Order: sequence, then structure tokens, then C-alpha cells
Amino acid sequence: MTHSPTANWNYPTAVKFGAGRIKDLPQLCKDNGFKNPLLVTDPFLATQPMVADAVSALKAAGLGIAVFSEIKPNPVDSNIEAGLKAYRAGKHDSVIAFGGGSGLDAGKVIAFMAGQTRPMWDFEDIGDWWTRADPNGIAPVIAVPTTAGTGSEVGRAGVITQESTHTKKVIFHPGMMPKVTICDPELTVGMPQKITAGTGMDALAHCLEAYCSPFYHPMGEGIAVEGIRLVKESLPRAYKDGKDIEARAHMMSAAAMGATAFQKGLGAIHALSHPVGALHDTHHGMTNAVFMPYVLVYNRKAIETKINRLAAYIGLAPNFDAFLNWILDLRKELHVPHSLKDFGVGKENFAVMAKMAPEDPTAGGNPVPLTEKDALDLFEKAYNGTL
Repeated sequence: MTHSPTANWNYPTAVKFGAGRIKDLPQLCKDNGFKNPLLVTDPFLATQPMVADAVSALKAAGLGIAVFSEIKPNPVDSNIEAGLKAYRAGKHDSVIAFGGGSGLDAGKVIAFMAGQTRPMWDFEDIGDWWTRADPNGIAPVIAVPTTAGTGSEVGRAGVITQESTHTKKVIFHPGMMPKVTICDPELTVGMPQKITAGTGMDALAHCLEAYCSPFYHPMGEGIAVEGIRLVKESLPRAYKDGKDIEARAHMMSAAAMGATAFQKGLGAIHALSHPVGALHDTHHGMTNAVFMPYVLVYNRKAIETKINRLAAYIGLAPNFDAFLNWILDLRKELHVPHSLKDFGVGKENFAVMAKMAPEDPTAGGNPVPLTEKDALDLFEKAYNGTL
């Protein structure tokens, strides 16, 4: 029987970490002045006991509570509009963002938009667009992650797909950071293997791309390195035995670490993955996992020395090939498709996706500049499975 560590952190926000900490939700709502929160989650979780239990506990504590769950796996603007309608109709004063990346992102963006007068796209993560927002119009959020991947529970942004253009947009504001996050690994033990793999590889992609980004952020870099080690030690364990609470806890930490680290930047894994997700509605983490080795090879000339250092730290031979082989072996172990073809993604949108990838906000953090021509080449390689 393994055990989950228990701790309270105040970085990057207040984090209540440990098995069973979901029981603190009603008190944390009261401590933060929530009287009538809207619980935002996805349609599947809305039918599950963990949400029903949370709603019962909140009601028993005398809080007003309603559930909104009209969210796609990759949330779209109409989901946010429907959520805002529910928020205003119910006269809510706060949001509990409950779930995987989609529930957390949608919940945070609904809370952010609750008191704004400008359209959501005016707050895309471009330059200082976030300063257009009225900070007093942002409703407070408590985040409750149920997967270990996106790290959105400690992030200041939400990813929403613009339906008219099929483009994923990052909506950003420092005030979107949840007031409190409850990281309870017991909420992740029911994750099926495929979701454990996809979300875990998302956490790894966040840490790895943050580490490789050329921008100067030593704090982010240090967090990324330990996050990668935790994934190496714990993701195969959590995949093999979903009830291994210690492995689940470490993966929850790695997810939060990835999202904390990627203030330093992301890169081509995400820039290639976002258009695929937007046009083919694929699982974001699994899409990242497919692209990971192809992007590593593409970036090799710029990152080899750093990867040698990283490989040594996580217990591999201190060279690039050892690291690349570990990634390939891990993907095999987790049944990640090796190619886009195996993943069920056809070539019909390659030209348009190759245009979209270099324009994605994450492309700017890639250590090798990503051009349309290179993006097309990477799509072809990933489709054919040739490194």
C-alpha cells in the first residue's frame, strides 16, 4: 500500500495537496467568501459520484450551488457563452472549476468573463491585451483537478477553440489564477489507462518544452527538470496500477509543475498539436505525445547540451540518444501511437495546419524557429513515423 504526501503550498497559488483533501472544499469556499458558486465540469464528470458528493457537501454547508457541464473535450466559445448565461441567471458569485483540462479551462474563462464588457477574443494572450480587462469583473475560482496533465489548476490562462476559425486561442489574465487549488490524488484513481497516459504525457510535454525554451527563467527551468524526473518515476506506475496513490500524487505534482514552468515558454510540440486538436478534435495530451520525438530530433542542434544534462539528472546515460530512446520506450509502454497515421489523423489538412503552427502563440518558445515549410515537413514525418 503506497501513501500520498500531504502538504500546503503557497506557490504558485494556495495549494491544498493530499489524499482526501476534497473534504476541505466547503470550508475553503467559506474562507474565500463564496456564497453561491457555479460548479463547472464536463458532461461525463457531472454524472459521477465525485461531483454529486461535492455538491451534497456544499449544500450541507449552507452554500448555494449549481452545476454547469455543457463543455466539449476541447472547449469552444459557445460553451463559454452558455456558461456565462448560467452564471448570470443563477446570480452566482464565484466558480468551482472541477475536472480535467476542459472543465478547468472553461471554468476559469467563465469566471474571468463574468464581469467583462469586451468580447472574449480581446483578451487573447498577445502582447499586453490582458490589460484591457477589468480586474474587478473577474469572479474568484477554486480549482479541483481530476486528471494529472494540463496543470490548468495553477495556470493564468484558458485554451478555448474559436469555432468560426477552428483555431485554439489562449485567453490570459494574471487574475485568472485560482484563489485555491485542491490537489487530491484520490480523484484521479478512476482515470482509465488511456487518459492516464494522455494527461501524463501532457505534463511531460509542458516540462520538456519549458526546459528547452531559450528564454531566461531559471526558476521555471528548475521546476521543469524535477517534473520530468517525477514523470519518469511515476507515470509508468500510475498507468500499470491506477490505485497506486503515491504515483498518482507525484503525477499530480508533475502536472502542476509543468504549468508553473511553462511561463518560460512552450514550443513546436504544442504548436503542431494545437491545429490537430482544433481541426480533428483529438486528445491534447495524446497529440503532444505523438509529436514529441519528432520535435526533439528537429530541435536537436539547439538543445543537445541541455538534454545531455537532463538525461544525467533523471538517471539515464548523459546523452541525447539515451533521452530520445527513453521517450520512444515510454510511448510504447503507454500505447501512444507512433505516427499520425496510427493516431487516425489524415493528411488532408496538412497545408492549412502548417500555416497555423508557426502562428500559434506557443511556437515562439521553440529553440529552433518554426517555419511553415518545417511544420509541413514535421507533419509528414509524424504521419509516416520517420524520425
